[in-house]
Amino acid sequence: MPKADRITIQCARCRRAGEKLFLKGDRCFGAKCALTRRGFPPGQHGPTQRVRLTSFGEQLKEKQKAKRVYGLRERQFSNYVAKASKRKGNTAEGFLKFLEKRLDNVVYRLGLAKSRESARQIVSHRHVLVNNKRVNIPSFQVEPDQVVSIAEKSQSKKIFENLKQTLAKHELPAWLSLDVEKLSGKILAEPKIEGMQFNFDPKKIIEFYSR
Repeated sequence: MPKADRITIQCARCRRAGEKLFLKGDRCFGAKCALTRRGFPPGQHGPTQRVRLTSFGEQLKEKQKAKRVYGLRERQFSNYVAKASKRKGNTAEGFLKFLEKRLDNVVYRLGLAKSRESARQIVSHRHVLVNNKRVNIPSFQVEPDQVVSIAEKSQSKKIFENLKQTLAKHELPAWLSLDVEKLSGKILAEPKIEGMQFNFDPKKIIEFYSR
């Protein structure tokens, strides 16, 4: 699919959700953001379109937003919900931890990629190491004390150009640490969900799958 078409699809998803899902990295913060220019859902009715959602509709909407934010297919997504529901403690919080501990998400949270989509490509193309071993599975679950880094031979590639300068301004979640010079980060603890902001309501997602 041409790059322009991918951008159009991603931007339409943000407009449909009615908020920025930050699917395209820097583009989401600039004047080219489609939601900034056209802050209404796509479709023939334009800005006059109004849709009242049922309780089910609200739950479905939140599920769709989360799937798009993390770039997951239904099977992967529902598996995380099922695993979280089998564990002790708050199911919604456990579900979020599974999402946050994905290797592609950790690469994104560390600032080593501009978007989760870019992070998935970086991982898939074997640019990422976990404890000095190459891992090319975006869904790989990282654990506390593991170190995620960009392979030394990959650091000279164009995709990582000027990355160290960008990282100097990057804000990290409390459960991660970053060594800018080495382009590596360490998982300090389990993801601290409290205090983190998400573009969706995880409780409604759990309710959707509990019907």
